[in-house]
Amino acid sequence: MFGREAEAYLGEVYQRADAFLFGRWTYEVFAGSWGVLPDPGDNPIGGPLNRQPKYVVSNTLDEPRWAGTRVLSGDPVSAVRELKAGADGEVQVHGSGRLLRCLLANGLVDEITLLTYPVVVGQGRRLFPSDGPDAALDLLDHRAFPGGVTAHVYRPAGRPEYAGEEAGPGR
Repeated sequence: MFGREAEAYLGEVYQRADAFLFGRWTYEVFAGSWGVLPDPGDNPIGGPLNRQPKYVVSNTLDEPRWAGTRVLSGDPVSAVRELKAGADGEVQVHGSGRLLRCLLANGLVDEITLLTYPVVVGQGRRLFPSDGPDAALDLLDHRAFPGGVTAHVYRPAGRPEYAGEEAGPGR
């Protein structure tokens, strides 16, 4: 399902990052796998993850074990606004669904890359919960890979308009 072309695409995404931002749970998962690679060197995902700065939003993590990690504590919205204001380049969030939902609701997401796998999972945590804010998305790019994996790149575009809403001049 996840073949060479999809892997190469994902590697290109990670290699664009100038920094990575994680929620606490995803950080722990990544630190326990990518952060302990004996020689990440040329690995298209492990290399950037180990070379670039990492930020983790947490009010409970005191001593991050992954080299190059800084903890952002306190209000996550303020912390990420400050991080974005001082960032020179692309800060990527991988996984971290709860953090992503918070950032999206507060206008702190510039672009979303969604990988879709040809599998139906009938349970588990949703990326976009039914009680979350609505958001229109503009499609910037899309690709389909052998095996059925697709990648869609979106830019948040404000609140969506629905059929039946009052429409007309000035709206």
